Amino acid sequence: MKIIVIGGTGLIGSKTVELLKQRNHDAVAAAPSTGVNTITGDGLAEVMAGADVVVDLSNSPSFEEQAATDFFRTAGANVTAAEVAAGVRHHVALSVVGTERLQASGYFRAKLAQERLIKASPIPYTLVHATQFFEFLRTIAQFSVVDGAVRLPPVQFQPMAAQDVAAAMVEAALAAPLNGTIEVAGPEIFTLDEPIRRVLAHDGDAHEVISDPAAPYFGVAVSDRALVPDAGARLGSTSLDWWLTHAPPPPPPAR
Repeated sequence: MKIIVIGGTGLIGSKTVELLKQRNHDAVAAAPSTGVNTITGDGLAEVMAGADVVVDLSNSPSFEEQAATDFFRTAGANVTAAEVAAGVRHHVALSVVGTERLQASGYFRAKLAQERLIKASPIPYTLVHATQFFEFLRTIAQFSVVDGAVRLPPVQFQPMAAQDVAAAMVEAALAAPLNGTIEVAGPEIFTLDEPIRRVLAHDGDAHEVISDPAAPYFGVAVSDRALVPDAGARLGSTSLDWWLTHAPPPPPPAR
């Protein structure tokens, strides 16, 4: 099959393209660097020609609500028009476990609007809701520093490896459209502070990690199960311990 991967040069996208090619599919990375721009529409018609499936891994470059909403609406309209013209049979999109529970966040309001646009599209679809990636644990820590310490709410947290997210996207792309949502998560449940503490210890980062029930998650209050999937989620196989010892090391601090 010809499968277009929008955002195919990014963290999840590059892994998705590689996994599809390993299965002998014609996987095409669509990104500005490859001549495809979902905001302007440049290159979309050409790359979609003959495509069977589109895997949408695009994300807004801004977390601000209006900017993110504008991004998802514009990109979504352009992609849908190109899919309809090309006769694409399946649109697979990556979203976030807990999107509907995180509506105090403007970014997640924009994500929910994106999902509604996908559901309203004439293209059969599958939504893949994934938990947070191991690769972003350090970003969570950096964002959560208050007065020299990392403060995080002790809510349930089930992060997963980017490679497992890519594998889930591939499985969804090669299956029939669900016109529904799949949830995917890591194999282990922690409280949010635990994996952050372990990653920082692994890095030799001296920041103290404090479990604080009043602390927000990316600026919003979260309930105990806001960040974890419901029963029946598909679980990745990569443990945090394995990832810590096999993943590339973090970049050196800026000087």
